[in-house]
This record gives sequence, C-alpha cells and structure tokens, in this order.
Amino acid sequence: MRARVLIRPKQGILDPQGQAVEQALPALGFQGVHNVHVGRLIELDVEDPAQIPEMCERLLANPLIEDYEVVEAP
Repeated sequence: MRARVLIRPKQGILDPQGQAVEQALPALGFQGVHNVHVGRLIELDVEDPAQIPEMCERLLANPLIEDYEVVEAP
C-alpha cells in the first residue's frame, strides 16, 4: 500500500515558516491570505499499514508539537 503522512504543527504552536510565507504573500500581490501553516508530506510504500501510526509516533512526527494524518495514496 502507498500511504501519505501529512504532518502539521499543532494548533497554537509557533510556526515561523508559516508566518514567513504569510508575510511574503502580500508583498507578492496576494491579498486575503491568513493562518498559513507549513507542514510536511511523507509518501511511503508499506506492507502493513497498521504500523504507520507507530512510525509517526517514534520517528516521522514529533507528537509533542505536531499532528499527523495518514491517507491512502492513489
């Protein structure tokens, strides 16, 4: 199975990269953009998808400051 793991900062956690993007967009002429958050996308092929949450908890995400979501990739 091919899976996608979407990792984002938890609500209320400082996201300096997201803030930088949010400040840069108006300078490029894009208006009305708010609450920008920058995360990561990890794609992997796994034989046992039940292992993915443990992979996230132990390596792929920092559960103290990040949330993750696992979705099946097409």
